[in-house]
Amino acid sequence: MKRPITTAAAIAVLSAGAILAQHDMHPGAFGGGSGTINTNPPDVATIVAREVSFLTSLLTLTTGQQTQATTIFTSALNSISPLQTTITTAQTALATAVKANDTAGITTQSTAIGTAQGKIIGIQAAADAAFYALLTSDQKTKLLAADSDFGSDLGAGLHLPGGRH
Repeated sequence: MKRPITTAAAIAVLSAGAILAQHDMHPGAFGGGSGTINTNPPDVATIVAREVSFLTSLLTLTTGQQTQATTIFTSALNSISPLQTTITTAQTALATAVKANDTAGITTQSTAIGTAQGKIIGIQAAADAAFYALLTSDQKTKLLAADSDFGSDLGAGLHLPGGRH
């Protein structure tokens, strides 16, 4: 069953959260450079610019749509970033609780992780809806066709550069 959100927007927001919380786990791999670990993921502006560029190529966004998409995705990513920090902190505390067999700590930290992830999903869904509302009928058709080409059900298969959906 297809959900009424855009694949590309969903992926843009989801991938950005993942990108913000990660670093290069394979230094030097795939021409990745000097062999040192990159602990500085791309900033929000860079992530959004890449996503909007991709969406512009895919959907032929107008200048106005590009501006609105940039605002939507930037706002979403800025809201997600502190939640990613919360998740990272809670994951560290959860690992400590597991090692100590601290069941109360395990419950507290796993609940914190779940709550933050739920908030991220809500932020992403709102951004998806706002972006989808910007699209013309033809652009929605292109998006659905692209989604189908990647063998997915809106939001499940199309991967944007630099991240996961």
